[in-house]
Amino acid sequence: MLDHGAPPHNGGPPAPHSEGLGMRLMRRKPVERLVAEGGHGEGGTLRRSLGLWQLTMISIGATLGTGIFVVLGEAVPKAGPAVTLSFVIAGLTALFSALSYAELAGTIPVSGSSYSYAYATMGELIAWVCGWCLMLEYGVSVAAVAVGWGEYLNELLDGTIGVTLPAALSAPPGDGGVFNAPALIVVLLAMAFLLGGARESARANTVMVLVKIGALVLFCAIGVQGFRSGNYENFMPLGMAGVSAAGATLFFSYIGFDAASTAGEEARNAQRDLPRAILLSLAIITALYVLVAAVAVGAKPWRQFTDSEATLAQIMREVTGQSFWGTLLAFCAVIAIASVVLTVLYGQTRILFAMARDGLVPKVFARVSPRSGTPRANTLIVSLFCGVLAAAVPLGQLADATSIGTLFAFALVNIAVVVLRRSRPDMPRSFRVPLSPLLPALGFGFCLWMMGSLSTVTWVVFGVWMAVGLVFYFLYGYRRSRLAAPAPSEAK
Repeated sequence: MLDHGAPPHNGGPPAPHSEGLGMRLMRRKPVERLVAEGGHGEGGTLRRSLGLWQLTMISIGATLGTGIFVVLGEAVPKAGPAVTLSFVIAGLTALFSALSYAELAGTIPVSGSSYSYAYATMGELIAWVCGWCLMLEYGVSVAAVAVGWGEYLNELLDGTIGVTLPAALSAPPGDGGVFNAPALIVVLLAMAFLLGGARESARANTVMVLVKIGALVLFCAIGVQGFRSGNYENFMPLGMAGVSAAGATLFFSYIGFDAASTAGEEARNAQRDLPRAILLSLAIITALYVLVAAVAVGAKPWRQFTDSEATLAQIMREVTGQSFWGTLLAFCAVIAIASVVLTVLYGQTRILFAMARDGLVPKVFARVSPRSGTPRANTLIVSLFCGVLAAAVPLGQLADATSIGTLFAFALVNIAVVVLRRSRPDMPRSFRVPLSPLLPALGFGFCLWMMGSLSTVTWVVFGVWMAVGLVFYFLYGYRRSRLAAPAPSEAK
């Protein structure tokens, strides 16, 4: 049986001239072809070495970063003690999209994540737009997170040996410095792990994830000693509007679980393990967030949450009366951010790998080293680009645009799961979104709501980014797409 997206022509797509512009923009890549090509690159194949544990750690590593270390100071003043409820609401909002990701990751277990899901369901142009959004989400967020790593590294150095890096070497031009060396260093360290192979990178990430989970558990163990039930007496001082406002702020502490779906071609049993990893990681992250928030508010009156940069460290110092804990939290933040850089950089390289294999970006991104089983050239190019971006360019509002790119991709995934259910209802699925299409529709609606709450400047940056992407697509990808001009072996 032919897929709806593959016009009949001796088993392959017709010659480009037989299609109109509209059909070429809407051409879909059959799911069977996406899965069959899984792992295959230019000159080699990716190695399937990741199990459920490693996939879960990748998802947690990309999600559990600086957010929980700094976000309470921003969210508590909006919601009061009810910030714990805000965390639950934000987690439920993320869950709607995570359920759709879980179904599609189990059905189409490939490296392209939402880009590949869109290619199979909504056509090439939408897939390109989604992939371009993912480049913004992953690439710029690597640079932005790397900048934060340098700030925490300075705090750690100051607390341990009493010195800090000079501003000239710890900030980019325009932000008081000349070159942000720590930001470049952490990206290069992540690159070194990735070049060693997916298994080695996953091991390093697992260690870092366990360290930051341990730090949050330690905070709860210490913070609960200063717990005062009176801090919860006026649970919702700013009403439900405050809870919702805090939930919108906290939602961005949950994005990142989609990183597991980019490992689809390196998972040993992707159809079984990917859905489990996505949902398990979200459950662990939500439980940690709610627990940390409950202990923090119980140990410190909500009106005193003013310093968003070191809320957890402040609480630990106040409870114990010692400055040691602030230094320990800085160390854990350094580990936490390094883990985010590693996993997000990994996701970026695998998405570009999938797009290059489809012909939409240059083939160099699809080359695989037979020795390591990794896209080495891809990893080198992306790492150097992100490292230089972090070290030499003030990101400013561009970093905020990663949020809108993420939400746009989430929205498309919620649409894709419904489309694939209708166009291919007989396909085997290792996981199914319950109450479909209601829950995907809720996920789509929440994504639009979050996007609407973003600033005008963010929308302008997003619009410019999309315009540049469309220009690149029509000048390059539109003509070089493998669906437009398949190799002779594919047309037979």
